[in-house]
Amino acid sequence: MASILSPFRRSYRHLQYLAHEQPVIFYSCVLGLAGPVLALTVPAVRRNWLGYTPAEPIPTTYPVPKRPRKPVQGYEDE
Repeated sequence: MASILSPFRRSYRHLQYLAHEQPVIFYSCVLGLAGPVLALTVPAVRRNWLGYTPAEPIPTTYPVPKRPRKPVQGYEDE
C-alpha cells in the first residue's frame, strides 16, 4: 500500500519544499492548477446562485420595415 501512495507523498513533500525555498514557483503551480478548476465552476456558480442571465445578443442587421418599399426616384436611376 505504501508503494501506491509514495508518488503522492513525494509530490506533497516537493510542494512543501517549493513553498519554503522557492515560493514563486509554488504559487505559480497553485494558480496554474486553480485556473482550469475555476473555469469550470465559476459559470455554474454565477448562473445557479447569483442569478446571472446573459445579455441579449447585439443585432447584426437592420430590421426591414413591414410595409411595401417605395421605388427610389430622383437619383438618375432610369
